[in-house]
Amino acid sequence: MSVSVTVLDYGIGNLLNVVRALEHCGATTKVITSAAEAPAQSAYMVMPGVGAFGDGMAEIRARGFDHLVRQHAATGRPYLGICVGMQVMFDASEEMGEHQGMGLIPGKVLAVPERGLDGQKHRIPHIGWRALEPVQTWSGTMLTGAQRGDRVYFVHSFAAVPQEPAITLAQVSYDGIPICAAVRKDNLYGTQFHPERSGDVGLGMLAQFLQL
Repeated sequence: MSVSVTVLDYGIGNLLNVVRALEHCGATTKVITSAAEAPAQSAYMVMPGVGAFGDGMAEIRARGFDHLVRQHAATGRPYLGICVGMQVMFDASEEMGEHQGMGLIPGKVLAVPERGLDGQKHRIPHIGWRALEPVQTWSGTMLTGAQRGDRVYFVHSFAAVPQEPAITLAQVSYDGIPICAAVRKDNLYGTQFHPERSGDVGLGMLAQFLQL
């Protein structure tokens, strides 16, 4: 039986690839551009994201998505933010000034360090495939079935730093610098990487999300 997923379009999301990936995993998607278009009840909600935190939050507020996400979160039904969609779940970001997020998860979004652990400069933005390392158990989460060392795809210059260590599900190493890769707080999930661009590993995670 297909499950219903509301996908939030706020103008900066990697929308088409995310929708295709969710539908490949068996979902029926409804893309909305404002809270007024939201169905009365959606089993799942996903916020993709590519771009700047501040621009994203401005559009999220203008379209009423901040209130809609809070309402969905309060129901206990699963929610997923991807890349910038994950970052805006946090309290604030320092990208191009101080910007307030939705405050769903305690913590801030900070610049990826310009140098690796060896002191040498590395590429910013951080782009490419990295191996996942567990921080908390993945059992019973959307990472159920994933394995330590599975590689996923990143494109970002800023990364979340959760206030509570237990929120981080997985991290990756960028030249020895740990980067938060996936988070969970109750029914709220976020991935800094793009599961829709991470091959079979990413599709497996989305399929698992749709079973939560």
